[in-house]
Amino acid sequence: MTKLDTLKKHLKPGNAYRRAELARWSASVDRHLKQLVEDGTLKKLSGGLYVYPKETVFGPAPASDKEVVGAFLKDDTFLLASPNAYNSLGVGTTQLYDKTVVYNHKRHGEFQLGSRKFAFRMKPRFPRSLTQEFLLVDLVNNVDQLAEAKDEVLKRVAQRAASSDRRRLDRAVREYGNERTKKFFERALRASELHAA
Repeated sequence: MTKLDTLKKHLKPGNAYRRAELARWSASVDRHLKQLVEDGTLKKLSGGLYVYPKETVFGPAPASDKEVVGAFLKDDTFLLASPNAYNSLGVGTTQLYDKTVVYNHKRHGEFQLGSRKFAFRMKPRFPRSLTQEFLLVDLVNNVDQLAEAKDEVLKRVAQRAASSDRRRLDRAVREYGNERTKKFFERALRASELHAA
């Protein structure tokens, strides 16, 4: 068995790898990586980041965003989000965005990993998974970046907030909202209370 075969034995389809990780199994890691990329075993996503595509009946499938981002950050504490998720809230957002936002504790900036674009945003706190409450708060945090009419969207968010689980929404606003977002929800919820009284 060649040294290249020994390295190949450690690769799992669908996984992403950093060069440093593969250096554990190869004394000539750069030469072996070059050979593996040339023979199609690995695909280079960016400097020092590679993926081993999984074979499907439709051809090679890319690694999941979660797998790629985890290898890129060398960490699994992050949250993948997309402005497209706002469309599920029923607040009038309908645009489709070709961008995945990665909330994390390590990197900030736009990175192209393979054919996908990721916007890394460093945040002190974010939930483990996307919740309706987090999405409402996140939408208001980022409303200036949306293509839709801002005032219309915010009016619908206020209506949606009034019918949300108040306790969970309050916690999401407190933990994840910026100052402007906190003020917006404070006004929206106060108005809905007055309206209900």
